[in-house]
Amino acid sequence: MKIGIISDTHGDYKSIYRAIEDMGSVDFIIHAGDTYEDAMMIKEKFGLKVIAVRGNTDYKKDFPSEMFFTIKNKKIFLTHGHKYDVKYNLTRLYYKAQELGADIVIFGHSHIPQYIWESGILFINPGSVSRPRMGNKATYGLLELKKDDIDVQLITLI
Repeated sequence: MKIGIISDTHGDYKSIYRAIEDMGSVDFIIHAGDTYEDAMMIKEKFGLKVIAVRGNTDYKKDFPSEMFFTIKNKKIFLTHGHKYDVKYNLTRLYYKAQELGADIVIFGHSHIPQYIWESGILFINPGSVSRPRMGNKATYGLLELKKDDIDVQLITLI
């Protein structure tokens, strides 16, 4: 199963289109917040299944701020990250992941792409397709869940 991961799109439809087209065939998209309406546009425009949470710039409270779900026997925690101070470190997010028994944590907020394994938990931040920071270029993530393996790629848009 191949999953596209995107975050911090901030209404930049041109960058969103580029990223979705660049991903190629994916089973669905995970959007880690900022801006929730962008996730709904992806669903409508591209006909893709989308799992999304709201971020710190999403002011409508009727969208979820966190989700916990299972795909291919992997427990996934999805959050934007601002409530866990991810711009400083992943400590609070790590403890939340442990509390939930998560295998994978997907988050955004910092606009900085990264993935790390910590004590058997995979943390993925796809960066931002619209407003990259710290000298990074626009990025998104690809997560492939195989029978006995997990493959992660952070892709730079050219």
